[in-house]
Amino acid sequence: MSRPIELWYWPTPNGWKISIALEEMGLPYVVRPVNIGAGEQFSPEFQAISPNGRMPAIIDPDGPGGEPLSIFESGAILQYLGVKSGQFYPSDPRGKVEVDQWLFWQVGGLGPMAGQTHHFRQYAPAMIHDQRQIAYGVRRYTNETHRLYGVMEQRLRDRDYLAGEYSIADMTAWPWVLPGLQGQNMEDFPKLAAWLERVGARPAVRKGRALLEELRGNAGGSGKDAEAARRILFGQRAHKT
Repeated sequence: MSRPIELWYWPTPNGWKISIALEEMGLPYVVRPVNIGAGEQFSPEFQAISPNGRMPAIIDPDGPGGEPLSIFESGAILQYLGVKSGQFYPSDPRGKVEVDQWLFWQVGGLGPMAGQTHHFRQYAPAMIHDQRQIAYGVRRYTNETHRLYGVMEQRLRDRDYLAGEYSIADMTAWPWVLPGLQGQNMEDFPKLAAWLERVGARPAVRKGRALLEELRGNAGGSGKDAEAARRILFGQRAHKT
């Protein structure tokens, strides 16, 4: 029996990608919480696995050749898990490219742009009292997120999933479609709304999305705890050796 994969995780959209994939693929795993609001992502133990100081990361004790393997970056993790399990990631070159292009589109576009939308709409108002200073950021990233939703809407006009069959491409994009937080009206995107519901109804997606949800904080709120979390999340300095 395979030894469980260690999932270094916190309940955020990037973390959900991997918890959803592990549930969908039926791979055994154990959770190693990384409280990003408390700065645990900067610990030497975690940065030995994830040099960028970002979660998620995994350690597979049964990696290639039977040796342990650590991986950071969600896209690389999803590709590895897809190959390891033989699921949700095609082996034929054309199918693989179809999935890869949407995987990279998410990690290079939807995730970063939607993340900036979150920052300016949810966190910046608690950090900057002069709202005129954040108005441009709100418009810029909300509009770009709207454009990216439109890319998915167009893609889903004649298919149920981003790469044809349900795959890691859907697992990577689904957690980042959060219209309430991103200022989007889903009436503008009926195909995307149906996809969002279709993927979200999968039992493994629901289970992966709920993992450690009770620990999720509110860095966009008020109070000393929220302010301390914002200082850690957004006032980061280069790691000192």
